[in-house]
Amino acid sequence: MSEKPKGFIPVMLTPFKENGAIDFDGLTKLTELYLRAGAAGLFANCLSSEMFELTEEERVAVTRHVVKAAGGAVPVVATATFGGTVQRQADFVKRMYDTGIEAAIVITNMLAGELESDAVFDERVQQLLEATPGVPLGFYECPDPFKRVLSAAQLKRFVDTGRVIYHKDTCLDIDLVKAKLEVTKGIPSFGLYDAYMVHAVESLKAGSAGLSCIQGNYYPELIVWLCEHFDDDSSAEQVSKVQQFFIDHMDVMHHVYPVVAKYFLQKRGLEISTFARRFAGVFDAGAKRDIDALHGAYTALCQGVIIGAAI
Repeated sequence: MSEKPKGFIPVMLTPFKENGAIDFDGLTKLTELYLRAGAAGLFANCLSSEMFELTEEERVAVTRHVVKAAGGAVPVVATATFGGTVQRQADFVKRMYDTGIEAAIVITNMLAGELESDAVFDERVQQLLEATPGVPLGFYECPDPFKRVLSAAQLKRFVDTGRVIYHKDTCLDIDLVKAKLEVTKGIPSFGLYDAYMVHAVESLKAGSAGLSCIQGNYYPELIVWLCEHFDDDSSAEQVSKVQQFFIDHMDVMHHVYPVVAKYFLQKRGLEISTFARRFAGVFDAGAKRDIDALHGAYTALCQGVIIGAAI
């Protein structure tokens, strides 16, 4: 990836059949939905994909399928570290890279325990780099099973190796995001993609390459629109409304996720099941009512702010 893709990078869902098997036809349709919406890239095999509930073989199969379905239209990245020794993780990094992805993503909590120091983490990153020569890497501050957030200084050291081209930031701290952007600015091969939609506009204005958030599994077109118009003075009022929409509906989109996102996409006409392997609560009448209301609010926003956006 000679230059970072700019815009929205979906954290992809994994559609399942009602019997729990992966729905590869549904995965193709979902990939096509992201592409039609204008996604700049795809993040397969992530937490939204229920990656911890997939076997190693399934992780590879899902990623390879997404790469094939994307057909080179956009770059694909995928998580490739799931614990164990550094060598074991390096072996899977190379296996995932062989699927055709642009970068293998390192979960920051998989290289050092919650009570281990940054120095231990940094040493293991170096070991991983040495064990995976020529493989572009990225970082993902995954919140499960715990969140390890990188400092600006750490990120700079890793990016300066020339091997780290991607960072999915989940720190939720706009000042830290700005610090990370400051120390990595001017490096065209590297991009920081922010997951926190509460400060999405501020992050984009500070220089984030784009957004990579669960909201894109409800209305990817809206995230794409924001990435394209955040700094457009003529759209300032609309941008403000869209930013507030994300803030107002943050909680409902996280409750019983990813089931609720799959239900929302059903309402949009995507033929996938709401089945999820990952348990995140009960999708009861109240949760369904909240998502129905979210769909209504989104429809109204599109009609009032972004004429022609897909409902």
